[in-house]
Formats: sequence, structure tokens, C-alpha cells
Amino acid sequence: MTSTTGWADAVRLAFGTLTVLPAGVPSRVDRVVGGRAMVLAPVVGLVIGGVAAGVIALAQLVKPEADLLAAVVGVLVIAALSGGLHLDGLADFSDALGSRRDRETMLRIMKQSDIGPFGVVAIVGVLLLDVAALSACIQSGYGWQAVLIATTASRLTLPWSCRTSVPAARPDGLGTFVAGTVRPLTATAATAVVLAAALALTWPSSSRLAGSAAAVLLAVATSLATTRRAQTALGGTTGDVLGATIELALPLALLTLALTV
Repeated sequence: MTSTTGWADAVRLAFGTLTVLPAGVPSRVDRVVGGRAMVLAPVVGLVIGGVAAGVIALAQLVKPEADLLAAVVGVLVIAALSGGLHLDGLADFSDALGSRRDRETMLRIMKQSDIGPFGVVAIVGVLLLDVAALSACIQSGYGWQAVLIATTASRLTLPWSCRTSVPAARPDGLGTFVAGTVRPLTATAATAVVLAAALALTWPSSSRLAGSAAAVLLAVATSLATTRRAQTALGGTTGDVLGATIELALPLALLTLALTV
């Protein structure tokens, strides 16, 4: 497999796994391609955020005073483009942790198709935070920038969640292809790129610069904390844990931006 082909497959895998956008089928899927796909996850977040930002701008053009409506539509676009996959992962991980059972039982709960009470509360909670925080950003004239930064930062969690020190919790599933595939130095480089882009979007406002930097770094911290919890409870990461981390980082990033604009 040539390097060019490997990266092309990684792009297809990243968009095919993390979105409902047509991306084509990778010619090869292995841990090398999986790791590269995770490194490219912030690019996926940028594309999703770009579409959501465009929809928000259109909603404001049609109804300028309806900031809440624009925020709701923006959040729904992000969820729809992600196929609801990450929200499902959040629900499964929340139900597993909420059960307070042994490792094998929690892994079994995460594989079940139904959603329990902890999962419902988690989904409702993050969506309410997403809408409220994004609405505040839109009211401050900072809506499209906030969406781009938050969606990109939330997907930055994936290279950190898949760093080499985090194993897969089970021998099958998405986790086996991506867990432990990203070197910390590579994740750090991805963070530097995302951080630079976020700062460029908010230049030269000092408060917004601080908020953007905090949003990106808190997303990374969310990844570190969530993977640590997953390792303690499950012995490693899974696809559900990766999705849950994205959904936890998104409202945290939006809330940080809302409080600093």
C-alpha cells in the first residue's frame, strides 16, 4: 500500500465512518489506515461545521431575530450529518457506566440496541447545552465561528482517544482498528494545527482568542478524562466511547466560547 493510497483510504474511512456524506469505499482498511483516519477527524469536523455554519447563516438571513431557531437548526444539522452515531455512543456509554456493573456486563450493555434512562438523560442534556450555548454565541455575532471551532475541536478528541497508550476494550468492532494507532506526537501536531486555525478565526479579540484556545484545550482534556474512565471501567476504548467523547467535547467547547464572547 503506497502512502498516497493509504491517505486516500483514510479520507474515505474518516468521512464514511464519522458522517453520512458519500465518501466511497476504502480499498483497504487496517490499523494504519484507521490511525490516519483518526488524525483526519478534525478535518471532518471542519466540513460538518462548515455546512452547519452555512445553514445557520441562511436561517438568520430569513429570520434575523430568531437566534434560538438558528441554533436548533445548526445543532440538528451537526447531528444529522454525523448520522446520530456519536449520540448513540454517548447513550450506550452512559447506560454502561450508570449500571455500575462489572466490565463484561457493561460491555454487553453497550452492544444492546436499546437506550436506557442514563442514555436518554445524557442525550437530552448535551443537546440542550449545545443549543443554549450556540444560541448565546449567535446572539453575540459569533455563531459561524463558534460552530467551526467547536465541531473541529470535538473531533480533535479522536486522535487523542486513539493514542498508543489506550488499548481496545474488546477484540472486535471499530475500536480494534483505531485504538492505540496514533502517536502522542502526532496528536500534539494535530492539536497545534487546530489551535492555530481557531485563533485565526477569532483574531484580534483578546477575549475570543482566550476562549478559542480554551475550547480546543478543554476538548483535548475531555478526551484524556474520558479515555481514562473507559480504561478503568472497560479496560480500553470502543467505538461508543469515541462517539461519547465527541458529544461531550462539543457542548463543552460551545459553552466555553459562549462564556468568553
